[in-house]
Amino acid sequence: MAGELEGSKALSGLLSGLAQEAFHGHQGITEELLRSQLYPEVSLEEFRPFLAKMRGILKSIASADMDFNQLEAFLTAQTKKQGGITSDQAAVISKFWKSHKTKIRESLMNQSRWDSGLRGLSWRVDGKSQSRHSPQIHTPVAIMELEIGKSGQRAGSRERESQADSLLSAVPHGGLDPMTLRSGPELKSRVRGLTD
Repeated sequence: MAGELEGSKALSGLLSGLAQEAFHGHQGITEELLRSQLYPEVSLEEFRPFLAKMRGILKSIASADMDFNQLEAFLTAQTKKQGGITSDQAAVISKFWKSHKTKIRESLMNQSRWDSGLRGLSWRVDGKSQSRHSPQIHTPVAIMELEIGKSGQRAGSRERESQADSLLSAVPHGGLDPMTLRSGPELKSRVRGLTD
C-alpha cells in the first residue's frame, strides 16, 4: 500500500481536493470521490487513515499560515515522526503550499469575517432651493451613501434600495433639522435615482 500512496500526481490531486472541500466550500468532494478518482486500487479502510493524516497536515499548515521556513521545519518534523510522511510526500506538500498559500489564506480570511464591511462611500453637499420656510432656503445639506457588503459581492438593486433606506443621512450644516428628517422619502427617491 505504501507504494500506491506515494504518487506525486495523486497526492497533489488529493491536496487540491482537500483544499477545495475545507477552504473553498465545495461540498461535492467526498472521501469516496477522492479515493475512487485518485487511489482506486487502495481500499477504503487503508485510504481513511492516509486521508485523515493529509487533512490534518494541510489544516495545520493553513491554520498557522506557515511561511516557507516554518513549512520546511514542520514537514521535516513530520518525516521524522513515527507513522509520519515520506520525504517525497513532504516535497509534494511543500510544492502544493507554495502555489496555493495565497488563495487558501484569502479564503480563510473571507470566511472569518463575521460582519459586512464598508464597500463604498459617496457624498455630496446640496443647497436647498425650495422650502416651506424661507430661512431654510440655501441651507447646505450633506447627503451620504454608504455601501455595505462582503468583499467581492455585488449589490443588487433590491439590496441597494434597502441600503438607501437604512444608511442615508441628510445632515444640514449646524445639526439635524426636523424638516430635513421629514423629507426622508424624497431624499431616498433622489438617491435611488442616482444609484440605478
